[in-house]
Amino acid sequence: MGALDLIDPMIRGGATVLFLLWIAILWRDHRAVPAARVAIAMNGTIIAYLLARVLHPGGATLFPYVIADALSVMVPALFWLFARLWFDDRRRIGWQSWALVAAFGVLPLIQVVLIAATGDFSPAIWILVRVGMFAFAIAGMWIAWRGRANDLIEARRSFRLGVVGAIGGFVIWVSFIEMFHNRDMSHDLARTLTLAAILIATFIVSVGLYRFRSAELFAVPDAGATPAARPAEPSALARRLRVVMAEERAYRAEGFSIAALAARLGEPEYRVRRAINGEMGHRNFTAFLNSFRLDEVRAALADPAQREVPILTIALDAGFGSLGPFNRAFRDAEGMTPSEYRSAALKMLL
Repeated sequence: MGALDLIDPMIRGGATVLFLLWIAILWRDHRAVPAARVAIAMNGTIIAYLLARVLHPGGATLFPYVIADALSVMVPALFWLFARLWFDDRRRIGWQSWALVAAFGVLPLIQVVLIAATGDFSPAIWILVRVGMFAFAIAGMWIAWRGRANDLIEARRSFRLGVVGAIGGFVIWVSFIEMFHNRDMSHDLARTLTLAAILIATFIVSVGLYRFRSAELFAVPDAGATPAARPAEPSALARRLRVVMAEERAYRAEGFSIAALAARLGEPEYRVRRAINGEMGHRNFTAFLNSFRLDEVRAALADPAQREVPILTIALDAGFGSLGPFNRAFRDAEGMTPSEYRSAALKMLL
């Protein structure tokens, strides 16, 4: 028995325990939050990957191995959903995204049925699954990377790159190795690098474990605009922020960023972030901007003088870049479409 044969189960066993600990913490403290529930499912599929090799494929352990392997390929799809929910502070994911993940999940299920029925697997399904894994992993990493400037939660901002490097990188590496080594982990270099990837991913997740105890990291998005400890009196910076946003309507500017806002106020960016998050209660800069934009939109939709103004025009004038993001933000805030809101508001005035 070689050194790798001894180290392999130790690393996989240790990683499994730590991912179970992460699941326990998320369930105990944040199970009501959609992002935390998806993270729990994602961790479960990571554990399935870690255990799959222990269930050596062959003989009586073939079917348990196939099940664990089928679950493990769902890691990148769940990582993508997790990134969208957590990093973008979404309260829900649209049915189209769930349908895409469900369609992807059918592929390993078909493979399991095929193996159970015939003892063979389909190379075509195997290729589709690997391509899908790459696509979901890269998409999740891009979401984590692209929104870092808008994130107002300092602990989460610093953890973004860790998530990108740990889980996203781990998924891509494992997919690459298994695709080009035909799932043969006996190759010493491939196996060593895979164990290193598991170790690094587990270490980064472990470092973040105690951060997940913080309520703000997985706060329910609905409560995002209600800071835990609002100062008795707003600071001078918070008052200036409200003037610039509510009275000067800075949010209307195309491509308006937190850097542009800080420059306009003549303040360091970190102070502006703290004021928006700590005093005004917003978790990301886009939500902060949209709160003012939606106030303007609601007032316009309820104004009889603007009854004939197209909703798209109102949305664009308020600073929304396109109809899709506007509709999502409005439905999240009001639970109805802008047209339904306008009808209801104008009826109340009659």
